[in-house]
Amino acid sequence: MFEECITSLTNYLVDDLRDRDMVGLRFRNTENVQDYVVVISFRRRDQLKHEVVWSVLGKVVQSNARFGLSDRLEIHLDHFRMPAGNGREKTKGRFLE
Repeated sequence: MFEECITSLTNYLVDDLRDRDMVGLRFRNTENVQDYVVVISFRRRDQLKHEVVWSVLGKVVQSNARFGLSDRLEIHLDHFRMPAGNGREKTKGRFLE
């Protein structure tokens, strides 16, 4: 059931983003404020799959009994758009000086 929630949440958060955009996730347990933030590092949007999220959260839950999945989780999506093209200005046959 938790894996289904992660799948739905991941799909909802990144549904409107372009595949080349960079995204990262941060999870924080609001019940145990002394716990650290679980971070899923920046990657292309098309590489952020629920398996990646579940893999990271699964390791944290196994290693930290206080990071309870029944507690309230605060989730932050970090996103930035990658520019399209190679960064050059199109000149359309004229010289740039």
